[in-house]
Amino acid sequence: MKIRIKGNSIRLRVTQTEVLDFAKLGVLQETTELPGASLVYRLQRSKSLQYMKADFSANTLTVYIPESMASLWVNNNEVGCAFNMPLSNGRELALLVEKDFVCLDSSAEDQSDNFPNPNTVC
Repeated sequence: MKIRIKGNSIRLRVTQTEVLDFAKLGVLQETTELPGASLVYRLQRSKSLQYMKADFSANTLTVYIPESMASLWVNNNEVGCAFNMPLSNGRELALLVEKDFVCLDSSAEDQSDNFPNPNTVC
């Protein structure tokens, strides 16, 4: 699972094996070691939520996906799940969880477990 944070947006990209694991376990987690601390980011299925949600505590960023949305995403060709979560300051946090496709340009990263890209050109 990869994370991209830019401004008020969080994007998680998930490989084929990770989608299968998430379908079985209902949770995925990665840890990035930093000087003096670790950042944990987690994708978690929720039976009680109607909309996607994120929270951050104890150096852990968790993105929750409602069970109904998660089931649709893992069991068909849905590319991703998105939601703009309202914040208490009147702004929004854009959340996006998507299947990770093979890049069409040259990339040095291992893409062997990524989903086949439905496009043929960039």
